[in-house]
Amino acid sequence: MNPVSNSLIIGLTGGIGSGKSAAADRFANAHGIHVVDADLKSRVVVEPGRPALQHIVDRFGSDILLENGSLNRAALRERVFQDVDQRLWLEALLHPLIREEIISDLASATSPYALLVSPLLVESGQHAMTERIIVVDVPEATQILRTSQRDGVPEAQIKAIMQAQAKREDRLRHAHDIILNDQDLATLHAQVDALHERYLAMTTGATP
Repeated sequence: MNPVSNSLIIGLTGGIGSGKSAAADRFANAHGIHVVDADLKSRVVVEPGRPALQHIVDRFGSDILLENGSLNRAALRERVFQDVDQRLWLEALLHPLIREEIISDLASATSPYALLVSPLLVESGQHAMTERIIVVDVPEATQILRTSQRDGVPEAQIKAIMQAQAKREDRLRHAHDIILNDQDLATLHAQVDALHERYLAMTTGATP
């Protein structure tokens, strides 16, 4: 087992718009699996009063904040994906803090296995905390279409985000299991359910 948890830790990743959240929700809601979402942890570490937020303000100015004093994530995202150096600075600040939050949450898992969901699982080194990796895979054109419909952001910004993430073939090279999410929700759920049975068998020592 992983030293940060008594549960088997499975990483789940995929590019923007791939359907990671839908897959994670199925693991959690249908099977009671403890899910740790790195995106949510990335929000926690920049909450008002946290040192990281002040560092970001010092770097980008107070106009990076909303009126209520919280981080304007959309404005920050636009800034960092236009400037590689700014993005690398932000990642160097936040990734260690996010890792600490993830480790703390994984340590509290009581389900037979836990799921670490992260769009940057491979790129950030978070995959080192896992024993197995699931990649939710879709064609890049589908990523762009889904993200545009969901978030209403320009295609150029979506492509910039995709450039900062691992290439599709790189993610697949790290995968132990692949969920192909190019059909309907029922098809996605069926793949999750099958993986759940496999992971349960792994935790009991049975042949997966």
